[in-house]
Amino acid sequence: MIEILNDDQLSRARRAGALVGAILQTLRERAAVGTNLLELDQLTGEMIRDGGGVSCYVDYAPSFGNGPFGHYVCTAVNDAVLHGMPHDYALVDGDLLTLDLALTVDGIAADSAISFIVGETRDPADVALIETTEEALRAGIAAARPDARLGDISNAIGRVLKGAGYSVNMEFGGHGIGSTMHQDPHIANNGRAGRGYRLRPGLLLAIEPWVMADTDKLVFDADGWTLRSATGSRTAHSEHTVAITENGAEILTLPPK
Repeated sequence: MIEILNDDQLSRARRAGALVGAILQTLRERAAVGTNLLELDQLTGEMIRDGGGVSCYVDYAPSFGNGPFGHYVCTAVNDAVLHGMPHDYALVDGDLLTLDLALTVDGIAADSAISFIVGETRDPADVALIETTEEALRAGIAAARPDARLGDISNAIGRVLKGAGYSVNMEFGGHGIGSTMHQDPHIANNGRAGRGYRLRPGLLLAIEPWVMADTDKLVFDADGWTLRSATGSRTAHSEHTVAITENGAEILTLPPK
């Protein structure tokens, strides 16, 4: 299903996006050396409730998962990149942490992810991973214009990721979003320009480039959720929810100024 949102739904999407952006900014500030992932998860749940939102993750049970996710935020550390299940782990200096958050406000969802380094130690290779996904996200958003094609977004992302020397996994990517968290269309992180669904105002998209340092292969943790690089290499993931408007893509999940 591909939804085209009306003005009222877009207004609710903006509120959802603002809450996602604010929560992720707070979590980034709280994610210090010694902070436990379960503390971040608990704080996320409190902020979602206080902000009038509803978690998209607690009861989320897709075909690839191992039962309901049961947590409020995805916390992927170092070689983990997607669906990182919070667990009893205290962050250490130099950890590369990805936080991925989706919630609804008044029945409309927004979804965003950030990657950053905890503490003072900054490996240049980790910095390059993060900066590349952020650059690819900017490129994908710039390509998301009315009457453009989905392939234009995928091509823009893939050119940045491959141009930086990374291989691209095609199993997981961006997606449509609206009254539910995951909808059609799928947005691959590489593709051919000029192909695929034509974008139109009212379409809501979660654009999310992610990479692993030296592979495009994923493996599952025993928890049935957390996806890691098959080689144990570091990973990064950047995501925004955008609304296609007459003037281009409006980013809904920016942190507060």
